[in-house]
Amino acid sequence: MSQNPALPQALYSDLGADPDLGELVEMFVDEMPDRVANIQKLLDASNWEELRRAAHQLKGAAGSYGFSPISPTAAVVEDAIRAEQPEEQIRQAVETLCDMCNRVRAGAPQ
Repeated sequence: MSQNPALPQALYSDLGADPDLGELVEMFVDEMPDRVANIQKLLDASNWEELRRAAHQLKGAAGSYGFSPISPTAAVVEDAIRAEQPEEQIRQAVETLCDMCNRVRAGAPQ
């Protein structure tokens, strides 16, 4: 079965198939919509320091739960805010991060 290129590719944890860690990964995935909503709320409020902190926390947590591609994407947001880059650049970085976060899935690819 070929993938539809219009659909975003699911992002699975490197730990998702681990019988001991799979449940923790599932909990992280279940919490992701709340994390994304919080990031969006902070962005909409232009609350840069809290947004930077949320990106920093996500950077570490994503790596710990085996979603390593999210960490450098969250770092881009964190670094953009720290460097006081233009708001549009920060918004684009957050959009990329949220798109990636919305693709996380528990388990392992079929």
